[in-house]
Amino acid sequence: MSHLLKAMGLWMWGLIAIGISVSLVSVSYRVLSVYRGHQLPAAHAASNEVTASPVAAPPPPMLLSAEGKPAPPSVKSSSANGSNQFSRLIANELTAAQRAIEAQQWSGALQNLEAAEAKSPLTPYDKSRIGEFKANVYGRLNNFKAAQAASEAVLATGVLKDEELAKLFRTLFQLAAVNLQGAKAIEFGKQAFDAGVMQPNDLLIMSQLYYQQKDCKNAVAWGDRAVAAFKKAGKASKEVLYQIKLQCAADANETAAEISALYDLVRLTNKTPYWNNLIRLERQDERDDHNTLMIYRVMYDTTAMQADTDYIEMAQLLGDAALPGEAQMVLEKLMSTSGVLKDEHRERTTRLLNAMKTRADADKKGLPTLDAEASKNPAGQLDVKLGEVYFGAGDYQDAATAISRGLGKGQINQPDEAYVYLGRYWVTQNRPTEARKTLEQLRTLPNISARVLRLWTLYADTLPEAPSASL
Repeated sequence: MSHLLKAMGLWMWGLIAIGISVSLVSVSYRVLSVYRGHQLPAAHAASNEVTASPVAAPPPPMLLSAEGKPAPPSVKSSSANGSNQFSRLIANELTAAQRAIEAQQWSGALQNLEAAEAKSPLTPYDKSRIGEFKANVYGRLNNFKAAQAASEAVLATGVLKDEELAKLFRTLFQLAAVNLQGAKAIEFGKQAFDAGVMQPNDLLIMSQLYYQQKDCKNAVAWGDRAVAAFKKAGKASKEVLYQIKLQCAADANETAAEISALYDLVRLTNKTPYWNNLIRLERQDERDDHNTLMIYRVMYDTTAMQADTDYIEMAQLLGDAALPGEAQMVLEKLMSTSGVLKDEHRERTTRLLNAMKTRADADKKGLPTLDAEASKNPAGQLDVKLGEVYFGAGDYQDAATAISRGLGKGQINQPDEAYVYLGRYWVTQNRPTEARKTLEQLRTLPNISARVLRLWTLYADTLPEAPSASL
């Protein structure tokens, strides 16, 4: 597969860096010279989740108030066991530190915490509370390395209960990821996952971390978990998850997995480059001209046709199928699209366009005769042919009328083509619901190509909803 992609100019390469700050996550999937890699920002967490971006990251989740706002740990001096308690030895320093945090006097808070840290002897609970305070302050100062060190010091005390420990694992996972400590972040992430506190965005980051470690198997597995978690939460999945799958499949020369990832990416984003890549992969093993032409129509209608050779081959197939009017339409689109037609193909394209135009003009002149013959014929094949000629001439309403009449009569050689033309008509009328219903009929045809059905079904699924009428 890799050799074929190289030969086609489709060699894929990617760089997925863990994107927890300032768009560090980027995936580029390069296909053709017309496609430029783009950077993808890491997914933002919901407002009630801890964000993965250190630019605006709040203190660790164990230090958030019930309202989700940063809040310093409460000072509570006692000799009883518990992570919220500490000895009277450091009560004055922690009380002063809390007041300084509330006043946003960070240097004063740190000075009081250092003074508390210098006291002796400190109990494990004392060390835990000092560490929580320091992690809070450093988080507010965006000093995430220091916040991580303080949080690890809390972990080392061994005094946290299960619920607090679970939150700390998630905090350390996020901090290690922000600090680009991939292996350590993964270990904390697994502990947080086992404790049941991971959010969908955390699972996404785990997938990215594994990809950065060149571990595609785990990157894809955690990506699947993230997709399921986003779905369960009623949220749209993230593009980068499927890009990781795509890149891993390309690196492993797994064409089927690559195609599957592209289908997911098209459904999620409906972006032209993904359409182009998908159709090229689906088309490469197709040997039937009729099916190839049906695939080209998807590429044309999704504006994913980016190479002049695609336009030219589609026009030639249309000419061979006795559809010169549609071929003329395709070639005129090529000629009018800036920067697509190469100079070395211009003369050939002009000759082909002139030939198709001559044939299309002859077809238009014969429309009255063909219409009369089709109306008298009990079979629907001539009606469909009439509709195809009308469609190539840009007369979509008459095309739909003739094709609908033909479908009603039956006895059509290629009903898949008839339904596709009728679906395309509804698209020209900005009637996506009718288009989807029409293209749904392709599923009822016994001999339709599986890949043609997949692509037109995907096309129907990605049609935008028509704007609602103003009241």
